[in-house]
Amino acid sequence: MQLNRVYVKGFRNYKEATVNFNKSTLIIGANDVGKTNLIYALQILMDRGFSDYTFELKDSDFYAYEDTKEVVIRAYLTDVVEDCVVARMPGYISNEGEMVLQYKAWYENGKVEYQFYCGKSDSVEDLKECAGPFYRKYLNIKYIGSRRDFWGYINKSKKDLLNQAKLKRNEEEQAADDSLYSDIEEKLQFVDEKIPELSFVKTATDQLNGELRKLSIHNKEQQVLFDTSAMDIEQVISNVSISSKHQDKRLVIGGEGRINQIYLSLWATQNQQTSISNEVSIVCIEEPEAYLHPHQQRELAAYLGQALSGQVILTSHSPFIVSEFSPNSIVRLYKDEHSETKVASDGCSKAIEDGFEGLGYRMSVLPAEAFFADYVILVEGPSEEMLYRTLASQLKIDLDRLNISVLCVNGVDFVTYINILEAMEIRWSVRTDNDEIAVPRTNQIRYAGIERGIDCFLASNDFDNDDDERLFYEYRKHLRYTDKNNIPQEVTEAVEWFKTFLDNYYIEIADVDLETDLYKSCLHDTLNEYYDPDDKLKGEEVVEAMKRHKAINMYQFLKAKKNKLYLLKDDKIATPLVDAKNVIEELYGSDNDSE
Repeated sequence: MQLNRVYVKGFRNYKEATVNFNKSTLIIGANDVGKTNLIYALQILMDRGFSDYTFELKDSDFYAYEDTKEVVIRAYLTDVVEDCVVARMPGYISNEGEMVLQYKAWYENGKVEYQFYCGKSDSVEDLKECAGPFYRKYLNIKYIGSRRDFWGYINKSKKDLLNQAKLKRNEEEQAADDSLYSDIEEKLQFVDEKIPELSFVKTATDQLNGELRKLSIHNKEQQVLFDTSAMDIEQVISNVSISSKHQDKRLVIGGEGRINQIYLSLWATQNQQTSISNEVSIVCIEEPEAYLHPHQQRELAAYLGQALSGQVILTSHSPFIVSEFSPNSIVRLYKDEHSETKVASDGCSKAIEDGFEGLGYRMSVLPAEAFFADYVILVEGPSEEMLYRTLASQLKIDLDRLNISVLCVNGVDFVTYINILEAMEIRWSVRTDNDEIAVPRTNQIRYAGIERGIDCFLASNDFDNDDDERLFYEYRKHLRYTDKNNIPQEVTEAVEWFKTFLDNYYIEIADVDLETDLYKSCLHDTLNEYYDPDDKLKGEEVVEAMKRHKAINMYQFLKAKKNKLYLLKDDKIATPLVDAKNVIEELYGSDNDSE
């Protein structure tokens, strides 16, 4: 069985959303975007621990940003073929193994009413009212929240774990255990007999009994002893504690990360499903990465997928866990300008997978951090990335606070990255060089940078009006020339038109390239001072010096002169950062809004 998709309407921060799931699904998004609320909606439908009281929604459970009188939560299940479900739900499952569960709540006479439904499909004919979520005993969700009572669960579960292991013994193992039991009981009896002989134990016993005799003569008839109760071997075994062992030395487990691993391992061991299980469960775990370092976060994501045979849904803030998931198994949640939670590409989507196919062997160059961003600035290489990160700091634009990432594409294949960001519904901008490149086997030179910007636009945008579309395709014919000293007017007009047009869609074409544009900016004197302290180089020679070992040069220059970058605050070079800041503050508000 698999939870294929969920429809949520009018619930908390979900006005209306459809979320598609895969067998293993990772839900990501900023804090308070609705990850827990989505899981909670599923719990209302399928969590065995939920009571009738939980089903009676409060005012705060209805959609928060409009006057909403109805909540609908609907789960679509496919491949429902397990005997433990099919045998108990005749008439509710289609011939294709499909089933729909629904919860609906509404206001009636000032009170919240609710009803559960179940059926072969979501049609009015199929979806019938049912007396509560009767199916939860054999079709349910098992949930681990982000706030875990580590030791409480471990102490509760260890007895079950030991009993499960005991039942799985074969005859030979059981006979060996019986023999060992007898040996342990003899040793425990020896311990019980010897401990009271310790001098300080004997002294303490005599003092206690003496005081008791003062209280009542009847206490003289029965002596009180300090007893280890070690004779009861079952009690000794039930009181065993989990500790760590290193080179035959026992250590107390103190690290929260290790405790988290033990917790999840115990939980996985107790919740494994087999072909003879009497229930089918979907496992939901919030923030499994708690207290773990990056390598263990990645390993945990892989472990949970292997250890739990059924469907697994995780929520996470960890880019290391994101990197372990197939792109089309990631659900990205975000808020729009009305604070409504949206689901990128409706959740697990082929569109996201298709976007990644273009990366091929370069899959790893897309940092998982980008999945968590609200805005990504795409640049050509590491020197641009270093400049924009440092420039942002000098201009007091806090990229982390604004949830903006700067990402270098390590080349000029921007379209592939744009396809991915579009599928994840992440806003983006581009800064690229205005390259002019000779066309092979011709005498023509083409404006490769402009053409690159055109490809970026076509990958993600529609024309705002017919005039733009007409001029776009007309001017596109005039982006090549043959004589650099005599460029036709229609070519220069086309270049200028495209620069202005693309800039409206946050696609910035450099005047020449990063180094030349920097040299022509207000940083001119600073660059001359750094690269040509003896004033021996011509302007183009300074630019060539900047281009040699670009990334290393940029790093050393920024290290020495980053305090001068404020001079670029009104320059076109700073535009991508300013635009990104403005877009985010338009969506979520700025600090000035509260003044």
